[in-house]
Amino acid sequence: MSRFFTTGSDSESESSASGDETAPKAAGGPYSKPLLLSEDEEDTKRVVRSARDKRYEELTNLIRSIRNAMKIRDVSRCLEEFELLGRAWAKAKGVVDREGVPRFYLRILADLEDYLNELWEDKEGKKKMNKNNAKALSSLRQKLRKYNRDYEGQIAAYRQNPEQSDEDEEKSRRDSEGSGSSSGAEDDAGNFLKRRERDEPRSRYKESESEPESESDEDWGDSASESDSESDEDDGKFTSLASKFLKKDEERRGAERRREEKAKKKLERKSRREEEEEEEEGGEWEKVKGGVPLIKEKPKMFAKGTEITVGLVMKKLNEILQARGKKGTDRAAQIELLQHLVAVAHEHQLGVPLELKIKFNIVASLYDYNPNLAAYMKAELWQRCLGCIEELLELLFAHPEIFVGENVLEESENLSNPEQPFRVRGCVLTLVERMDEEFTKIMQNTDPHSQEYVEHLKDEARVCGIIGRLQRYLQAKGSPEELCRVYLLRVLHTYYKFDYAAARRRQVRPRPQEKEDEEKEKQEEEEEEEDSEALMERLCRFVYAKDRTDRIRTCAILCHIYHHALHSRWYRARDLMLMSHLQDNIQHADPPVQILYNRTMVQLGICAFRQGLIKDAHNALLDIQSSGRAKELLGQGLLLRSLQERNAEQEKVEKRRQVPFHMHVNLELLECVYLVAAMLLEIPYMAAHEFDARRRMISKQFHHQLRVGERQPLLGPPESMREHVVAASKAMKTGDWRRCHRFVVNEKMNGKVWDLFPEADQVRAMLVRKIQEESLRTYLFTYSSVYDSISMETLAAMFELDLPTVHGIISKMIINEELMASLDQPTATVMMHRTEPTATQNLALQLAEKLGNLVENNERVLDQRQGAYGGYFRDQKDGGYRKGDGYLRRGGFRQERGNY
Repeated sequence: MSRFFTTGSDSESESSASGDETAPKAAGGPYSKPLLLSEDEEDTKRVVRSARDKRYEELTNLIRSIRNAMKIRDVSRCLEEFELLGRAWAKAKGVVDREGVPRFYLRILADLEDYLNELWEDKEGKKKMNKNNAKALSSLRQKLRKYNRDYEGQIAAYRQNPEQSDEDEEKSRRDSEGSGSSSGAEDDAGNFLKRRERDEPRSRYKESESEPESESDEDWGDSASESDSESDEDDGKFTSLASKFLKKDEERRGAERRREEKAKKKLERKSRREEEEEEEEGGEWEKVKGGVPLIKEKPKMFAKGTEITVGLVMKKLNEILQARGKKGTDRAAQIELLQHLVAVAHEHQLGVPLELKIKFNIVASLYDYNPNLAAYMKAELWQRCLGCIEELLELLFAHPEIFVGENVLEESENLSNPEQPFRVRGCVLTLVERMDEEFTKIMQNTDPHSQEYVEHLKDEARVCGIIGRLQRYLQAKGSPEELCRVYLLRVLHTYYKFDYAAARRRQVRPRPQEKEDEEKEKQEEEEEEEDSEALMERLCRFVYAKDRTDRIRTCAILCHIYHHALHSRWYRARDLMLMSHLQDNIQHADPPVQILYNRTMVQLGICAFRQGLIKDAHNALLDIQSSGRAKELLGQGLLLRSLQERNAEQEKVEKRRQVPFHMHVNLELLECVYLVAAMLLEIPYMAAHEFDARRRMISKQFHHQLRVGERQPLLGPPESMREHVVAASKAMKTGDWRRCHRFVVNEKMNGKVWDLFPEADQVRAMLVRKIQEESLRTYLFTYSSVYDSISMETLAAMFELDLPTVHGIISKMIINEELMASLDQPTATVMMHRTEPTATQNLALQLAEKLGNLVENNERVLDQRQGAYGGYFRDQKDGGYRKGDGYLRRGGFRQERGNY
């Protein structure tokens, strides 16, 4: 080791100096004393650097690492290096306070901020990031924004003039300070960075082929021998070790010129090579990134002057389709290329079959744009998809001689030979079915309360039009199985819509008085467009007869029943449901079909309620409403409590099964119908079995609402729909039908429920009649023990019913043995028979029954403890009970058990 760097004792230094050689003296300067170098360190050059150089070197190393991480999009590495950079900047605070913030530090802060903002705005890129990079991106973005607040003004000044070099900034700063020392020019930040780049070895950082060679390679001489000779010649010329490693201005300018010339030559060679490749390959696309062409203005599909043929276009089509589904494929670019290929085929008149072939692939590419099943099409792609399918159908209708089918093999396709029938591989029905699925997904993922949902819903007319045109095409060329599939699509878009035009025609159309009027009306009906009832009847009957799969037939039956129920054709809907026996095997169907079954049963119950069939309505709605999961069973949303029972994947599957909002059944209307039906059944039953200890509950949900109403400490005016029904039930218990009617039918309930029915006035009239009848029955059950006889005219006046209706209700009660009475026809009087026990007798009977149950339970507990059965009621030989005569003994127990 040389004496210059030793710190040992004098003896150690003297002993170590014995084997050293004396270095030549430098003329003047602090290092003019001779340096003794050991034999091992003859070739090692040591440089003494200032604190400023050390700190700046540490900062530049970290900045270089950050930039390398930015190139490979390693955000987590950027975060680690940024934290190290912050700590290194804190160490260099003393140097920065003296000389100011260096420009290279402001540059990395600004560049890193721009880089993170670009990554943050790239939504597609963020989805492809792994978990660590995504988390690091959010954390680093937040930290950098907070860190840059301290340098906002300086970063803004840098952004205004980012091209200014470090030397210019240092020079302007020195001019403003009035100090022109020569040492500052040697140690400024820009010169330091350049020296640092020159000192780096060539093999430390490898640049990509597309970038120019590193500056360090060009700053050194042409060969290692020249640099060695120059260093040997300059050993005696420099007065300090630091000045020895500094380049002169002429050398620096020469190196910059050489770098520029070399970069220009490299760019020329690259452009010349690209032109040669384009000429050899016949005019390929301009740029290729990851195997997929990048389209800027208009892609160059074929070289200039190339003869465009069907074979050449098919070859280009296959080249484009080879990248389909591969990782890194630009799907938007694929769609643009295919559309341009269609334009080329149409321009050169290569034939309609080729255009059909390419259009099939365009629609398939539009469907493949979102690889995730849960994702839905964007509005722009959706409109392009609809337009492309419409163009496809127009070509098929205009050229019926072209055969299109999914069973056509690619080898047997005929796209250009007119002597043979044209054959194209493809299935229009599959494309339309996928289009219908995409429309459903769009409606599922759009906010139903926004204007965007309304705009998307307008597209349903186009969807139905496409399905109708496809139906006409397949009626001429399709198989029965394909017709069943397209008929089901048509049914699924029709069954839930109420036909207001048909209902209005039935109400307004007058009955013909003469034969001529009848014939004229028949002609008008034939000229009129087919209404929804006839359309559903025709489509469903074809499916019933021709379908070979149970699923399509089941869906068609359920949709047919739903449509009948929606239009108040109760008996036809009920008969079709009973004849199909769907309720026996529906539990084995897939979830979408089960949801359709639940929707049909709900609509069937609402239809029965509109017709005044309260018991049938209650039975149809009982299963859905008693479960407490009506929203989930109808496919109209997920319950929060059930979300805890399923994982994220199951939740996604459930959301894909949801019914679009415009097809929903109003849940408040459904619950109101169920509760009113339960009230009309339960209140008379409770009055008839008031003292029956074993009476059953018709509706548990209705009883729950009654208990909730009874537990309220303060009873105010009813607000919600449930409170209105509970208040109406309490009024019906006393036979006050007017109060009951006011609670059920009022302005608030009309706005919430009753006005939502198509025939609201008829429903309200039916409710009034049912409330009057059931209030009459409740009144007779409750107060029959008070009367010896009561006039039917009085009852008719009390409940505002006509006399025949009152007579029929009382007669039915007497026949069913619900009321112990008889009718006196001459006087129109109901004579009570007094066979019912009084209230005191009923209470005594209840007490006796409960005491008997209590004794039996006690005996059973006692027998379990003592090992016998029978207790006080066992028959003993002596006719009495003997307390200790072998009852607990094993032998006596066996003998007595045998006798028993």
